[in-house]
Amino acid sequence: MTFKNKVQEALDVALLEREHLFLIDFTINDANKISVVLDGDFGVNLQDCIDVSRAVEGNLDREEQDFSLEVASAGVSSPLKLVRQYKKNIGRTIKVKTISSEEIEAKLITADDEKITLEWQAREPKKIGKGKETVDKKLELSYGNIKEAVVIISF
Repeated sequence: MTFKNKVQEALDVALLEREHLFLIDFTINDANKISVVLDGDFGVNLQDCIDVSRAVEGNLDREEQDFSLEVASAGVSSPLKLVRQYKKNIGRTIKVKTISSEEIEAKLITADDEKITLEWQAREPKKIGKGKETVDKKLELSYGNIKEAVVIISF
């Protein structure tokens, strides 16, 4: 079993015990620096990172392979990568870049395994007369058409 497989197995076991957490990214560089990025259905706190780090480290042998380990939560400005991340952010405002380079800032209304639904208001020219009017917009977008999506944090 390769070192990467051992780390992956240890991570899988650690995450099985913590069902509210899920893996976003996992890499090992040439110097055996293991980087793990987590997210959670209710967010990720410091104790979650410590617990996963200890669980992974406890299943690896430094005598066999020297390594360093970094476990972190997905940052606030990190793009959404998994369907589970979209589902946990329903009701929040997100900024989506489509593969056709369109940018939409809208409220995430629904997210299922195939697509998301966005709602927002836009100012458009009136159909009759001069000036603009506010129009309610709604769009269903499949994950395949999303280039990048980021949660917008408002204070």
